[in-house]
Amino acid sequence: MDLRQIFNYIPEVRKPEEKKLGFNIKLKWTLIVLGAFFILANIPLFGLSVNALERFEYLAIILGTDFGSIISLGIGPIVMASIILQLLTGAGILNIDTTTVEGKKFFQGIQKLLVLFFIIFEAMVYVLMQGLQAAPGFAPLLIIQLILGGLAIFYMDEVTTKWGFGSGVSLFIGAGVSWRIFTSAFQFINAQGRNCLLDFGNTACSGKILVFIQSIISSPPDKLGALSALGAILATLIIFLIVVWAQSLKVEIPLSFGRIRGYSVKWPLSFFYASVIPVILTAALMANLQLFGGIIENAASPCLIEEGVCGGMAKFASYFGFLGHFVEGQAISGLAFWMGSTNILELLIRGGFMFKYLLQGLTHILFFVFFCTVFSIFWVKTSGMDSKAQAGKIVSSGLQVAGFRQDTRILESILDRYIMPLTVMGGAAIGLLAASTDLLGALVSGTAILLVIMIMFQFYQNIAQQHSVDMNPAMRKFMGN
Repeated sequence: MDLRQIFNYIPEVRKPEEKKLGFNIKLKWTLIVLGAFFILANIPLFGLSVNALERFEYLAIILGTDFGSIISLGIGPIVMASIILQLLTGAGILNIDTTTVEGKKFFQGIQKLLVLFFIIFEAMVYVLMQGLQAAPGFAPLLIIQLILGGLAIFYMDEVTTKWGFGSGVSLFIGAGVSWRIFTSAFQFINAQGRNCLLDFGNTACSGKILVFIQSIISSPPDKLGALSALGAILATLIIFLIVVWAQSLKVEIPLSFGRIRGYSVKWPLSFFYASVIPVILTAALMANLQLFGGIIENAASPCLIEEGVCGGMAKFASYFGFLGHFVEGQAISGLAFWMGSTNILELLIRGGFMFKYLLQGLTHILFFVFFCTVFSIFWVKTSGMDSKAQAGKIVSSGLQVAGFRQDTRILESILDRYIMPLTVMGGAAIGLLAASTDLLGALVSGTAILLVIMIMFQFYQNIAQQHSVDMNPAMRKFMGN
């Protein structure tokens, strides 16, 4: 059977009949999906016995999920399918011309098949490897719940993409990180479940701002505690200011409308041309490797303790020993450790800094810079953001670069001077920024803060673009609405 026939059996969210959706409609569907996400994140899995994944809080942030809920898979299957497909396309193994309508449909169809595969695969891995351990007899039900949750995330992403602002992947990550930043700053329920506000002088708080206040007013003052909390708060603010400044960097290309004399617009090319996508893909790749390494070790640990029991599992785990060993969700050796990061600022304040953590920080930065650059290039080439596709849009809209005649080849050569250098430099820079902030120990991971700031800025740009398209007929034609 031809793959295109299989695509017809995959349900999809219907595109809006209107060529241009109004602001209110997009806002409505974005808020509906956001509300549904928070509701699903608070629905626990029925039949769950042990949640061994709850200690992987960092991974939950990156994957836009809450382990133990019905959407425990989060955006993992969507991102993994995108990574695999981009690597296959970029390596030339799959030759798909995404500049044509038919090629784009074929690309999206294969992506949907991969997403469905990873939803089923990851659901089975989570349960059978006992990352999410089912009560006796409830394993099939647990897998079905995870698959349903994965499908819900997948189709909510489609709804947001077609009917709302931005993408569901960005929306889910942004919502999860925003919530965790707020709780990290103002959490008044500590690990023991006690409300520190009821006895502020004697009960320790969890939120960094409350910890800072407590450390100052305690007798004697806890200088290290106050310095550590202040360092996390300042790191968050510094990262915020740097990212906001970097977002303002752009190259503006003057365009003129050939049929209307005197009309001109400036088309901005952001320094982070591929936006936040390379960081999402790189962070999700790292998160999945760490997560699967932890799940495999967790499943094999009883086999290693009782020699001769489930020897096949122990042998299977030995094949993935290169991923490393984990203690309380933290990698202490192997590939997962060298890809990861440690709060160097905290170690410098409280002591315990060792040379291996500096070396780990360097490998973490190299990992992020390399993969962010690679994914940035692949994303631009496969998502219609390359010079050829953009030149075609400009010509079809009647716009042209000021001072040049309206010719696709000329436009493409002009855009080549800017788009690919911005893609490479922007990808490397955003990787460097994300990795460096991971080492500063902010309220949440530096990568998460970078993601939420860029995602919120992206939503702002989408809203501003919507307003520009509504107000300007020429821009409406240029944007394809």
